[in-house]
Order: sequence, then C-alpha cells, then structure tokens
Amino acid sequence: MPLGIRRRKKAPPLVESEEAEPARAGLNVDGWEGVGGGRGAGGEQGSLEGLQPGLPPPPLGLRPRLTFHTQLAHGSPTGRIEGFSNVRELYAKIGEAFAIAPTEVMFCTLNTHKVDMEKLLGGQIGLEDFIFAHVKGQKKEVEVFKGEEGLGLTITDNGAGYAFVKRIREGSVIEQMHVISVGDMIESINGQDLIGSRHYEVAKMLKELPKGQNFRMKLVEPMRAFDMVGQRAGGARSSLGAQIGTGRGTLRLWAKGPATVEELPSAFEERAIENVDDLLESYMGIRDKELAATMVELGKDKCHPDEFAEALDETLGDFAFPDEFVFDVWGAISDAKVGLA
Repeated sequence: MPLGIRRRKKAPPLVESEEAEPARAGLNVDGWEGVGGGRGAGGEQGSLEGLQPGLPPPPLGLRPRLTFHTQLAHGSPTGRIEGFSNVRELYAKIGEAFAIAPTEVMFCTLNTHKVDMEKLLGGQIGLEDFIFAHVKGQKKEVEVFKGEEGLGLTITDNGAGYAFVKRIREGSVIEQMHVISVGDMIESINGQDLIGSRHYEVAKMLKELPKGQNFRMKLVEPMRAFDMVGQRAGGARSSLGAQIGTGRGTLRLWAKGPATVEELPSAFEERAIENVDDLLESYMGIRDKELAATMVELGKDKCHPDEFAEALDETLGDFAFPDEFVFDVWGAISDAKVGLA
C-alpha cells in the first residue's frame, strides 16, 4: 500500500459531514459484532465496540483476578464481579450479579450512572473504576425523512453486537426531530436487523440511504430511573490480589486470550489516540478509541508510513482503510510524538 509523500484530501464521512469534534473506544473482544465503546475515565472509547483483530494476546498465565463494584444505571444494589476477560464475559458476570440476561446489557459507563458517552467502558477499565450497566428500556419506531446527505449521527457499538447513537450534531436532521437520543440502540433500519453489526456497517447503511426519501428505524432506549438527578456513590475501590505500584493501572481486555493489568497510556499515546479517533469520525462517522489505540500501537515504533500501512493491512485488513486515511493517521501519530498535537 504505497502512500506517497503528500497528504491527500480527506474522503467524506459516512454519516455526517461536519468536522470531527475533539475527543472514544470499541473493544477488541472475541465474538464482538457491534464498539465503537469507550474508555470510561474520560474518553470515548468507545467504546465497547465490536469484533476487530487487535494485537497479539499476552501469555495465558497472566490472567488477573480483580474484583469490581457494579450497579445497574437506573438503580440497584451494589454487586461485585470478577473473573472476566472480554466484554461478553463482563456482561455475563453482570447478568449473574443482577439475575438478568446478559443480552439485556446495552453498554456500560465508568464512575457515572448517566448516559455519558465520554465515560463509556471500552477496552480498558481502571483498577478502581465503578461499573454502571445500562440495560434495555423502552422500544420505539421512528420514521425519518432524509432531507440532507448527512443525518448528523455518530455511531458507536458496545462490543457485543449492539450499535447505538454516540453523538447527535446540533441543528442536524436527527436533532430537529427530538425523538432519537444519545444512547439509543439501533435495532433495525427499514426492516433490516442490525443486531450483531459493527458501528461502521451501520454508519455505511445510513450514508447509503437515498436522499429525499423516508426510512424507518427501530430503536431501544436505555432504561432510565424515574429521577436520574440524584448523585450516587461511585469510585469504590476494587479488591486487588496484588498491589499495583503507581495505582494508575488498567485492566486491558484483549480480542483473544486473558485480560492483563497494564500501565495507563503515556501522554504521547493519549494525544495520538485522540487524534486518530477524530480521524475515524471524520472519515467513517464512527468513534472507537480501542480501534484508535490499536492503530497507535501499530504505528508508534514504525519509521516509515509504508511500514505502518503494511502493519495495518496485516492486523486490520478487514477495514480496507483508504490510503489517504492511513497517511493522515500516520501524520497524527507523528505529530503526537513531537508534541504538535
């Protein structure tokens, strides 16, 4: 995938045409279908977000045994969960703790019960993070007239087969309807079932809908408490089998193999991940900090853009990223290295 020496003009995004906002994360998890999700402590990691290849897993002997506190976001007693290595296992543990089906869990936020897309649980969980699980609530069906090419939606997914609304652009077609909300899961479009779809697949479908025609969407809202204003206790300390030196560790969920405890990303990596995540939204209409983190991991030790392009092809070839996007990602990583971002 030769890239040349000049940056080319960006391709139009799939869902919206406005400029990407600064800010997410979708997990690399075995069996995920849907992610973009988010690093809860302040990113849109997306998300937890669908199946994507990711980097090689760590050795099997490094599975940490950590205990996390959790609640249902609309209100519940506090539960304790442990022994999970990916998103599906996490949802299963939440289901066991609260006697609900794992498929009822739409997404999780960290340290807040609110539907806060900047706090989405993605591929990493802080060792002291408190997990709030948002479960399925009211279903609704809406008819939308596509009067513009861009609907104003940014899509993410939870890493376990559910794509949902991450952001709605102010003044957009969707925003003016006052019916679709951030956090709504997209169940189907014009009768086509989207359970198990990745965020970029849903974004592409919305982009390809003909302008000047109506289309129908079935959505599911996250369940809400009667009064979500009251503050809840969060940030309870997790129980660790071993002390982590700085206290700044995270539990990393891998596409394959066990979860591991790692240090938080460096300042360079955080800058680069934010830059790449912005590019994902600009080009593809998705936010996925876990995907962005994987791309940064692949590119941070490369010396030439062609090496980076080859690494992307080997690890994330299914995405078929265009050359101009790959070159801009390389530029974003390079700028973060020298502190220009």
